[in-house]
Parts: sequence; structure tokens; C-alpha cells
Amino acid sequence: MNKQPEDWLGDVPMNENQDEDEIIWVSKSEIKRDAEALKDLGAELVDLGKNALERMPLDEDLRTAIELAQKIKKEGSRRQLQLIGKMLRARDVEPIQTALGKLKNRHNQQVSLFHKLEMLRDRLVEEGDDAIPSVLGLYPEADRQQLRSLVRNAQKEQATNKPPKAYHQIFQYLRNLAEIAE
Repeated sequence: MNKQPEDWLGDVPMNENQDEDEIIWVSKSEIKRDAEALKDLGAELVDLGKNALERMPLDEDLRTAIELAQKIKKEGSRRQLQLIGKMLRARDVEPIQTALGKLKNRHNQQVSLFHKLEMLRDRLVEEGDDAIPSVLGLYPEADRQQLRSLVRNAQKEQATNKPPKAYHQIFQYLRNLAEIAE
């Protein structure tokens, strides 16, 4: 019987550094989860509008596949999403995820700003001239007379149950002021 030294294990010699160079085993489930996550990322990219998609760091093949997926319906769309997920596996997706995160954050910031402007508008209509100094404190370039006129018109519209034209104009005016302030 041919006896091998103890440091041999089958056909593979044991390496003293094997403990240091740990082999990372990836389970089949983890591979599937990663593939599903990339397919979800592809779905998010497909849901983007044309302008937002142009700002994403995508190569031409991937951009073409995404644009095609936006046009396809039903079963073809599902298969196209799988193809996009497969294409993403071969690419560095970190820049794409970063750009998508920035886009989502920008959207959330804009929604938050709109809520603040709506609350400020409601306060102006409720309190009238007493709330105008707080608006001037936030936006020094605001025109006091125009703001007072819009507030009075909005209050009259509410009192007479007319359509809220001035109410909407106040919001537009505040939104313009916020854009100038940025």
C-alpha cells in the first residue's frame, strides 16, 4: 500500500497558507439574490424617464436594451428585464447605483421643499399680512406688495368660494423665490 505524507490530502497538497487565503464560498441562494437585485436595478432604470436616463452612466448596449424594454409590453418586457439583469452582472453597477441614489435623493428633497412651500402658502392665507415678514426673512428678494396682493386675492376667493387661482399663484411665486434662492 502506497502511503502518502500527512500533509497531502488527496490530489491537492495542503498549503500552510491556506488558512490565510480563505476561500470564499458563495451559495447558490446568494448568487440568485444578487441576480434578482440586479434585475430590480434594471427595472428601476426602465422606469426612469428619458431625461433621467440620459444622466445615468450607462454604456450604449445597456442604454439600448433599457430603451427597448421601455417600449415592450407583457411577457417580452419580463424577458428583456432578465437580459438587462444579465448585462448588469458583467458591469460595475456602483456608479449606476450612486447616480440612481442621487436622483432619488433629489426627488425627495424637491417633494420636501414643495411641502414646506405649501405650508408657508397656507400660513400666508390664514394669517395674512402678519405672515409676510417671515416670508421676507426666508426670501429677501420677495416683493412685499405683490405678495400682499396675492394673499388678499386668495382670502377673497376663499370667502366667496371661487376657484383658488390666487392660491395657486402664491405657490408658484414662492416656488420661483425658492429656485432663485438656490
